[in-house]
Amino acid sequence: MGHKVVVFDISVVRALWETRVKKHKAWQKKEAERLEKSALEKIKEEWNFVAECRRKGIPQAEYCKNGFVDTSVRLLERIERRSLAAQSALSKERDKRSSEFVFELSGDHWKEFPDSLKEQTHLKEWHISNTLIQIIPKYIELFQAMRILDLPKNQISRLPAEIGCLKNLKELNVSFNHLKSIPPELGDCENLEKLDCSGNLELTELPFELSNLKQVSFVDISANKFASVPICVLRMSNLKWLDISNNNLSDLPQDIDRLEGLQTFLLYKNKLTYLPYALLNLKKLTLLVVSGDHLVELPTALCDSSTPLKFVSLKDNPLENTQCQDGDEMMESERDRQHFDKEFMKSYIEDLKERESVPSYTTKVSFSLQL
Repeated sequence: MGHKVVVFDISVVRALWETRVKKHKAWQKKEAERLEKSALEKIKEEWNFVAECRRKGIPQAEYCKNGFVDTSVRLLERIERRSLAAQSALSKERDKRSSEFVFELSGDHWKEFPDSLKEQTHLKEWHISNTLIQIIPKYIELFQAMRILDLPKNQISRLPAEIGCLKNLKELNVSFNHLKSIPPELGDCENLEKLDCSGNLELTELPFELSNLKQVSFVDISANKFASVPICVLRMSNLKWLDISNNNLSDLPQDIDRLEGLQTFLLYKNKLTYLPYALLNLKKLTLLVVSGDHLVELPTALCDSSTPLKFVSLKDNPLENTQCQDGDEMMESERDRQHFDKEFMKSYIEDLKERESVPSYTTKVSFSLQL
């Protein structure tokens, strides 16, 4: 018996596959039309556009109006041109800072100031960061033209009393150092406008003499161990920005409304259980940020959407660190974590201020942070 050979009509096979190809192309076309009409595609387009804008450092207010994102390519080009112009201006500003009146120092190979600095008493600005310098020399009193002392992230353990001789000082930044106290003589710097002592971890009080600083508009004493708002701060009549977050506050003073010009008040990461009604008397307050975990009482008027106040209650979920570390390592690790946390919140608050359509009251904003 011979083999059986099955013979197919090739035209039938061809017709079958052509039918299948047509159906597949029709499905692809239909799917493309569906995606084109889908909100998901628009969201993806907006997301990519926003990511591109953020990568290029473009403020959200430039491309987001009343909650709607303008994805126009022309808009992006216009914003980029403006951004380039701003960068050029910043570059010129940096060049200006590098003039003969500005002293800059950075790097962990620096453990003390260069000897030649003592002779440069004409300097108006010091910008010193990320060094191992522990002590500010007493001859700082010779720098009578000093306007800005920018000394973040060093190893400074104390400030000399002679700092009070800098009558023209406008800005003092000693954040993320190792300070345990502030000299009362700083109160003699009557033209001081900005004071940043954040991230020292061990500060518990500010001297009453700082009450004399009537020109101060910015105070940041976050990430320390303050149990209450310093009395001297309550007497800074020109204060507009106060950051006392990440401390040990259990309550606020009933006379907090003495700060009549206060606009931004950051209180998150404390142990507050209630907010006093005196806060309602701060008519210029536009941003109040607290941690809502322990709050059981607050004035309902703070949540009134008719007011210009942006009230933000953060739910903080800190993860406990169970790793074994010695004292110094733990302190440095905590300092680094606090610095990261502060940069995160700085970006969050800047973004919040740029958003025109943000709700006046946010019930909870929950985030967890693990480094």
